[in-house]
Amino acid sequence: MKTKIPAIALISIVLAACQNKKKAYDASGTFEAVETIVSSEAAGIIRVLDLEEGQVVDSGRIVGYIDSTQLYLKKRQLRAQIGTVRSGKPDITAQTAALKEQLHQAEREQQRTARLVAADAATQKQLDDAGTQVLVVKKQLAALQSSLGITSGNLEEQVVPLDVQIRQVDDQLSKCRLVNPVGGTVLTKYAEANEVTAPGKPVYKIAALNSILLRAYITGDQLPHVKPGQTVKVLVDDTGSSYKTYSGTVSWISDKAEFTPKTIQTKEERANLVYAVKIRVKNDGYLKIGMYGEVKF
Repeated sequence: MKTKIPAIALISIVLAACQNKKKAYDASGTFEAVETIVSSEAAGIIRVLDLEEGQVVDSGRIVGYIDSTQLYLKKRQLRAQIGTVRSGKPDITAQTAALKEQLHQAEREQQRTARLVAADAATQKQLDDAGTQVLVVKKQLAALQSSLGITSGNLEEQVVPLDVQIRQVDDQLSKCRLVNPVGGTVLTKYAEANEVTAPGKPVYKIAALNSILLRAYITGDQLPHVKPGQTVKVLVDDTGSSYKTYSGTVSWISDKAEFTPKTIQTKEERANLVYAVKIRVKNDGYLKIGMYGEVKF
């Protein structure tokens, strides 16, 4: 004999089950990550692009480079110009050697004449003439050194803008290297080797997935019970009606209310004002961007 369950009792069971289901979590949302789009900083053909979607890439790793032949040739040209300019610099030591020797001889003659004057073997005029000769040679030497110094300085000034251009080329060459800025997993590739790229053109998108964020929404009634740094329980669908459970930490709470996203199923819930929160969860590889998650505070 089959036992009949009254309709009222059946409805009560269903409502109780629904209430229990509702109490399983306090908020829900989707997982997201901080995504970085890495763009080209130079124009040219991508010669190498050593990465694939799903690959984990460390920060600072060179993943490719853009053809830089013209920049390399320009740098060599600038270095050759600097060499040409500096080859015109005067050899001050060599060009003043003759006058230095004349000065040395004039000073020795002055000293010899002074000894002769002391022995009454020469006149004071001869000593004065010897002193004048020393002064003349010194002035000639000073004038030549000044002239050669000015010429050398002018040539060095001509080298300065060439040095600046070389530093500019070095900067452009560095931008031809595709250096991964953040460690993470490659989500999307927008370019391939042998394609032509340009400054600002996306090459790939990467995100760190070892720690992922659940963006959920809470009501004004729940707001006083949630604070940054709070540890919460995060539930993710597993198999059947079971959940995978993770520990999460509230990392951010919005400072302004907003309308609930339309992904919320009922019209009544969509009409409510809510606050967005971000909960950081350590990812074991199961959590994916866009996956739904539920939070129990």
